Amino acid sequence: MNDEQQESIWAKAVPFKEQVTIFKRLMKFVKQFKTEMIIALCGAFLVSVINILLPRGLQYFLDHFLLHQSTSVQIILFAGLLYAIGSLLKAIIQFTYQYFFALGSEKTLESVRRALYRKLHQLGMRYFNQTPAGSIVSRVTNDTMTLSNFLTVLSTVVIGLFSVVTALVAMFTTNVVAGWIVLVFVPILLFVIWLYSQKSSRLYRNYRERLSRINANLNESIEGVSIIQQFNQEKRMTNHFEGENGGLMQTRFNMIRVNSLLLSPLTSLLYSLALAVSLMYFGFPLREVFVPAGVVYAFSQYISQLFNPISTMMDQMTFFQDGIIAGKRIFRILDDEQYEPQQDAQAGLTINRGKIEFKHVSFSYDGKHEILHDVSFVVNPGETLGIVGHTGSGKSSIINVMMRFYEFGKGQVLIDDVDIRKYPKEELRKKLGLVLQEPFMFYGDIASNIRLYNQEITDDQIKKAAQTVQADQFIEKMPGKYHAKVIEGGAELSQGQKQLISFARTLVTDPKILVLDEATANVDTETETLIQEGLKRLRKGRTTLAIAHRLSTIADADQIIVLDQGRIVERGNHEELLAKKGYYYNLYTLQKNEGEN
Repeated sequence: MNDEQQESIWAKAVPFKEQVTIFKRLMKFVKQFKTEMIIALCGAFLVSVINILLPRGLQYFLDHFLLHQSTSVQIILFAGLLYAIGSLLKAIIQFTYQYFFALGSEKTLESVRRALYRKLHQLGMRYFNQTPAGSIVSRVTNDTMTLSNFLTVLSTVVIGLFSVVTALVAMFTTNVVAGWIVLVFVPILLFVIWLYSQKSSRLYRNYRERLSRINANLNESIEGVSIIQQFNQEKRMTNHFEGENGGLMQTRFNMIRVNSLLLSPLTSLLYSLALAVSLMYFGFPLREVFVPAGVVYAFSQYISQLFNPISTMMDQMTFFQDGIIAGKRIFRILDDEQYEPQQDAQAGLTINRGKIEFKHVSFSYDGKHEILHDVSFVVNPGETLGIVGHTGSGKSSIINVMMRFYEFGKGQVLIDDVDIRKYPKEELRKKLGLVLQEPFMFYGDIASNIRLYNQEITDDQIKKAAQTVQADQFIEKMPGKYHAKVIEGGAELSQGQKQLISFARTLVTDPKILVLDEATANVDTETETLIQEGLKRLRKGRTTLAIAHRLSTIADADQIIVLDQGRIVERGNHEELLAKKGYYYNLYTLQKNEGEN
């Protein structure tokens, strides 16, 4: 999907029905903390009632006491005291309900983040291959923070509705005709709210998507800053960012224009018109019955209590629309069904020998174009299988299938003669150890990167694993040794050092099956020699699948399969394949000549 198509999708307004659906789903998170919300709602209702009673009390005082010169100072003081007590009580209740609304909102926000984080760890590799990391980060951080504003709006809306309903009731009990006059303006307000939701939802969808793209661009720029500088791409990347940022700014300008037109100014205009028409009605010259000043005062206060909450709600509609769009983006993750492959697990089933068998396995990433075609091989316990082939031949796809990162199509994958789908996921992760070409280092120290927060692994086991793969030779020289600090991505470590730590990380779990995905492709010759010596010890008693970039690293493998366009074209050990003088022979000769040159 190109940028224009993506932009056209996000330029569409969110239908009202869909907005309601998103709102209901968000409320399911809020309901988890209903105690806080019920207390807050009760408080908001009490404040609305007090807002009716205070003007009504002043109306009674004006019309029955203040007009008479005989009114005593005691009565005036008593009326003032009652009004002060009511105002104080109102302030206390306001504090209470605002506190509980904020408490419930924060708990809801935390719940949404937890749900998102759990879901991300349930999704399969296909999702992460198709979705930029910056976009995912934007959903978990920016969009969830937007929900915080959305929940604040929710409290404003609830309080506003209480105020509107109580104000209308108070107006009709004060003067029915004047109440109907003011009520005429309510449908106009509702139409403005509907119009704003239609206009703003389109703009907010566009804004959220642009913000997500900026985050993705920024993440990519930071991750690839060395490549950007190496190839002198700073200007191009800056121009690209400025284009995205300019588009975001233009979207914000459009939002400001809509907000300026349809929010406070229009609501204030309708309030002024309603107040003017009501005063004209009360002061009409031909009126036969005099309207007391207290009634006029109380009614004007009720008009204010009707329109002011609506004005506040309209001002908050920007956050409401932003929250609806953020909710839509969050639910896109929560509703995604690209789960990791599911296991039909049998309780208690364990991997003991480590025999691996692929039976006529075919595999496709997209369900349309096959990457592996009828692949079959057997690796007996303790043996090593080397996998070679040109880029795109399907080597890593075999590993992806083996590690259950993707679901395969036809055929069977067996471990110890049992379908791989029958094993519990925990057993597979425990007994299959994977070393990737690009090892990832987490922020922390050396020990935590080997242990990976598995508290069952002791310090002695960590040291023993590092010694086996000879990582201890550089770890012991570092300040703090196994507690030496590792910054993000392990930038202070060489590629070879990170790979040795990755080997120790895999070895410390004592896997039965070892999977190596071109684990020595990016290390220097000296480090490769260290790794090869460590691997000889590591492979003892373990079944090993090794994708090899350098064919010399698998020369001692028990068998080697050669892939070409997803098919096995040759198989045998190193000597047998060289004797055939075929595909493998050509690859080996080419690498040998390159090494000599």
